[in-house]
Amino acid sequence: MAHFRTRLAVVGSVVALAAGAFLPAQSAGAAPSAAPRLEWVALGDSYTAGAIKAAGDTFEVPRDGCERTDQSYPQIVDRDLGSLVQLTNVSCGNATIENVSFRSQEPIGHHLPPFSEDPDYPFPPVPPQSEAVAPDTDVVTVGAGGNTLGFGEILFNCLQLDQGSGGVGTPCRDELADSIPERLAKVSTEYGDMLGAIHARGPSAKVLSVGYPTIVPQDTGKCRYNDWEQFASITRGDLDWLRTDVLEPLNAVIEQATHEHGDTFVDLYHSSRRHSVCDAGKWVEGIFTTFPTEPAMVHPNAMGHQNAAAHIEEAILAG
Repeated sequence: MAHFRTRLAVVGSVVALAAGAFLPAQSAGAAPSAAPRLEWVALGDSYTAGAIKAAGDTFEVPRDGCERTDQSYPQIVDRDLGSLVQLTNVSCGNATIENVSFRSQEPIGHHLPPFSEDPDYPFPPVPPQSEAVAPDTDVVTVGAGGNTLGFGEILFNCLQLDQGSGGVGTPCRDELADSIPERLAKVSTEYGDMLGAIHARGPSAKVLSVGYPTIVPQDTGKCRYNDWEQFASITRGDLDWLRTDVLEPLNAVIEQATHEHGDTFVDLYHSSRRHSVCDAGKWVEGIFTTFPTEPAMVHPNAMGHQNAAAHIEEAILAG
């Protein structure tokens, strides 16, 4: 961390002197010095990459299937901080923790049958994301864990199990609750291993673990049954279960593993509490952004990424 603090101190000094127009002219013969930029690597899944239309346009040419978008938080932070950082963004939609740490990934683009098909699918494999971290990396941000937990699978099962329930009961909880502790334990173990791999590759890097935002509101009475732009057929009882027994524990597991490795956890949950899928000012889209033409499969929109960017910028620049 000493390397990072030194670089950050220099960058901070340059920012403080940015209003140099009113300072005395530079002494004759003195060469201007360029500020060292913070080498930043962004790792993560679709909550980092963007992945949906509501989070902007994909910008890779040719597409690699990872679906990084121009309104995702790495790109927003990169624009906001400008010359202070040099971004390498290798986040990828559908990435698991293992895809970040050591396993190559075959991206899926927006190939999500039965909801959508991608004409460019299948895509070539991409290398493990941690390979982008180097000894001179100053900052690593990582947002992962949801796909290792199997949140998308859980969500799809809930849609099927709750069909025909009339919005009553907890069919999904009744079927899947027993599997959740084992899933969370897997996230905990693999997250710790991933942080170890990141530190091994970037021993001087400041590592920021980015948590997940609020998806399900405290008051699930806001959620309309059979509204595909919210949670479709998932009952309010199962939404409560998803919030308290799946999503909040997922954040807690990530936060604990982060602290055990001496790293920084960036909490997005509390700042987004009033911006769930079922809120009027939502920062996370539902099953569809626009039904039936624009699938979103419960991902942050541009406003959600803007909120994430604000917290991550603060964490990057913190001493």
